[in-house]
Amino acid sequence: MAKTKIKKPIQFKNGKLREEELLMLYKGMLLPRMIEEKMLKLLRQGKVSKWFSGIGQEAIAVGVTLALNQDELVFPLHRNLGVFTSRQIPLHRLFSQWQGKLNGFSKGRERSFHFGTLEYGIVGMISHLGPQLALACGAALAYKLDHRPMVSVAFTGEGGTSEGDFHEALNIAAVWSLPVIFIVENNGYGLSTPTKDQFKCKYIADKGYGYGMEGITIDGNNILEVYSTIKKYAKKMRQKPAPVLIECMTFRMRGHEEASGVKYVPAELIEAWSKKDPLSTYEQFLLDKGLLVAEEIEKLKAANQKLIQDNLDITADEADLEANQAWEENDVFKPASIEGISPGNITKELRMIDAISAGLDEAMQKHPDLVLMGQDIGDYGGVFKITDGFVKKFGADRVRNTPLCESGILGTALGLSLVGHKSMVEMQFADFVTSGFNQIVNNLAKINYRWGGSADVVIRMPTGAGTGAGPFHSQSNEAWFYHVPGLKIVYPSTPEDAKGLLIAAFEDPNPVMFFEHKALYRGITGQVPEGYYTIPIGKARQVRNGRQASIITYGMGVLWAVKLADEKGWDLDIVDLRTLMPIDWEAIADSVKRTHRVLVLHEDTLTGGIGGDIAAYIAEHLFDELDAPVIRVGSLDTPVPFAEVLEKQFLPVQRLSEQMEKLINY
Repeated sequence: MAKTKIKKPIQFKNGKLREEELLMLYKGMLLPRMIEEKMLKLLRQGKVSKWFSGIGQEAIAVGVTLALNQDELVFPLHRNLGVFTSRQIPLHRLFSQWQGKLNGFSKGRERSFHFGTLEYGIVGMISHLGPQLALACGAALAYKLDHRPMVSVAFTGEGGTSEGDFHEALNIAAVWSLPVIFIVENNGYGLSTPTKDQFKCKYIADKGYGYGMEGITIDGNNILEVYSTIKKYAKKMRQKPAPVLIECMTFRMRGHEEASGVKYVPAELIEAWSKKDPLSTYEQFLLDKGLLVAEEIEKLKAANQKLIQDNLDITADEADLEANQAWEENDVFKPASIEGISPGNITKELRMIDAISAGLDEAMQKHPDLVLMGQDIGDYGGVFKITDGFVKKFGADRVRNTPLCESGILGTALGLSLVGHKSMVEMQFADFVTSGFNQIVNNLAKINYRWGGSADVVIRMPTGAGTGAGPFHSQSNEAWFYHVPGLKIVYPSTPEDAKGLLIAAFEDPNPVMFFEHKALYRGITGQVPEGYYTIPIGKARQVRNGRQASIITYGMGVLWAVKLADEKGWDLDIVDLRTLMPIDWEAIADSVKRTHRVLVLHEDTLTGGIGGDIAAYIAEHLFDELDAPVIRVGSLDTPVPFAEVLEKQFLPVQRLSEQMEKLINY
């Protein structure tokens, strides 16, 4: 049997609540219940593809949302219909959303409640459940930085509290004293897994104290307790920001989703909780108080039935969605109407690392809403000292040392963006991005395509081998992200490009993965224009014009290619891609047409590297221009070794000359 406790019958205490508030809460629960009952009928008729029922849990979604101010962001889950109805979203748009029609909120790209609408202060979930908690931290941080007395609210289930994102979000909120209300709907089961198989503690709320925040457990089926508790904490937190964890004990009367059923739930448990139904018990309370009469209830139900049917009719009259490939592709990225800012004539010789620092400095001055986050980037200046002195210049609010939790900080960055801030997250090493992979590929990358959300986030990625740092501090992992629509990928090879491209990344409203080769940080210098300038994202750099053969490359590969040409005296055409997504196919084509022989070079492992895609493009689109097969040169298909002799063998540079000679002599 599930661990969820069944308390004595609900004890409603209206306290100082006015009559209109008491009736508002009843109406607030009645509407989503009636919508659900209608949707279950439509599901059986095949007019709705899937449904996650919140019947029996309405008091939480409704009580929480009605206790908030309308402009405070809510981060709900798939059983929180009451959040959407309490924010008074037009029902026909909800119905269109659930039927995959254009007038919904995701243009048919998402189902059920996997969408957001900032117009109504709601941020949509992803199926992974836990990541939205950190987004609420980001929204709350924005409120705090902007001195706006507001709170954000994030929902999760008892099963979601087992995820790492739950713990990371709570830790961030506590350390930074953020005004976040974390709501746990403890309904006894994570799909079919009972709470006794999820955790050992008596109450989930107890976990809050372990992170330095208050944690309380309330009756989630008591609408008055939910509403009054949230109002009390929200009022206090708006004046003195600090997070709270509120566990709402409840029960869902139907399956995780309709197809799963409830056979795994003991019948006596369902019977016991049915007596604590939040709607019927509260309705009886109002009848006993004389605040409702049976006739009025029937009038309310009739009005709701008409409202629901009228809006269903609007959706039914809406044309079916038609596929439009151009429309789909155009919504992967937000329009980046970036006006190029040309560099000035005054230059200064800088190392790559100093150019990146200068780019960050310029961006911080240009964008007062920009927040930098990362491990040790504060007073310590970062492990590579790129942000050295930034705290003194810009303040600790904008240059934030973070706990060691990549996923939580990336989610916080996305939450900041949703409230209008720009943000930068520094991965201490590109290798560590694995701990935040889900936030990047499923949240940041997809949010504009899904429902037009903003992910104005730059993720700096110190990458690459050649420094004897071994398997976990040397990986070239840009190809992991190349496959994900919605991410832009930048990889400069010169100090001038590093500064200009970094500034351009901050001008771009889309998530940008900004790779910086560690061996280039202090290994090269160049003349870098002073001041604020941009280099266009998506435009390659022609390093050298040649006729003998082409090398298409980026990052450290550019230096290897130039060195090879100089040492061998070969007339090589060298293209520095600079941007891997979007990639400059035109520059690649121009180079192929000049030399008719192509070698694609990258430091990443050969198998699965970006070079494979480039070679395939050339073979498919430029085959008639080729006088020889396209050759790829990459690192060995092994992890990056530590010992110098092994690392040299791993890297492609030792095989580059041999392969180029093979190409030229083909």
